[in-house]
Amino acid sequence: MKKYNRVMLKLSGEALAGEKKQGFDEATCIQVAKQVKQLTEDGIQVGIVIGGGNFWRGRTSETIDRTKADQIGMLATIMNCIYVSEIFRYVGMKTQILTPFECGSMTKLFSKDRANKYFQKGMVVFFAGGTGHPYFSTDTGIVLRSIEMEADIILLAKAIDGVYDSDPKENPMARKYDEISMQEVLDKKLKVIDLTATIMCLENKMPLLVFALQEENSIVRAARGEISGTRVTV
Repeated sequence: MKKYNRVMLKLSGEALAGEKKQGFDEATCIQVAKQVKQLTEDGIQVGIVIGGGNFWRGRTSETIDRTKADQIGMLATIMNCIYVSEIFRYVGMKTQILTPFECGSMTKLFSKDRANKYFQKGMVVFFAGGTGHPYFSTDTGIVLRSIEMEADIILLAKAIDGVYDSDPKENPMARKYDEISMQEVLDKKLKVIDLTATIMCLENKMPLLVFALQEENSIVRAARGEISGTRVTV
């Protein structure tokens, strides 16, 4: 049953790489594409942002200027969107990729009107290249685009199955939240998304659903409100 009209889905590059940790795991990408196709068939408009961590994690570098490292990261997200967009087309969807800067004929320049036109045509819209500026993560990028495009909610597909009070990899007694407010996330410094993105969500009342990508049919279930992860309210 359709719960939302327009959702923004955030995929981590690492999750799309699967067990290889780098590049792409084609089976995972196809599985994601089939779920998104189901959403579009339900009449839900889907925008997608993909992180670049399967290619580049520039913030760990001590030798490269931060601005240049972030620019490489922006290009990594564009490569990811081009690849995943083609997988989506392979399973039968129409797609378009928008970036905040010109990339020749590979993408289209972002504007809200252009994105809305593609949504109205039933396309899945990929928002690549982050915000187009250094010092802003893809977390900030998806929150910015979600607010601009008036999405109902952000679906945050991660390697972990929700929000915990501490890192479950380090603390086996970590407690998972079924629901938590954005203010609590901020107060407890839980790092669901980065600080800038968290404050933007709070100020603009943009909720999140956090769930594990690898769980069966997780994207479809999240979009239908049948989430086994964590609901972050505003």
